[in-house]
Amino acid sequence: MVSMMERLRLTHPFHFVIGLTLWCIWFVAVYGGHAVACEAAAPASEQGVFTLLSGGLLLVSVLTIALLAALALWCCQAAKQHQGRRRFNAAISAGLYLFSALGVVFVALPIIGVPPCL
Repeated sequence: MVSMMERLRLTHPFHFVIGLTLWCIWFVAVYGGHAVACEAAAPASEQGVFTLLSGGLLLVSVLTIALLAALALWCCQAAKQHQGRRRFNAAISAGLYLFSALGVVFVALPIIGVPPCL
């Protein structure tokens, strides 16, 4: 049986799914939260793009991007320290974390360009 500490190492294949799972959680939280906030207390359309709702969504997005980018960097560093299968696992994990971070950036771009609750 594999211990929890072994799974947390950046060379474990478990990290193949963590980045995309974090992206999915972010997506559901941001868009679900956006829908609920617009239904409960929509900001006035005259406020434009810069509202408290947009600021909150942007903050959550930036924190998620920072976490995913940090995990990608840490996996790259782990890949440089290992050989064989562990290096492969860390390198693939780094790529998936980076892909997930770029997915958050791409999907979050409308937050800064489109007024909420249209």
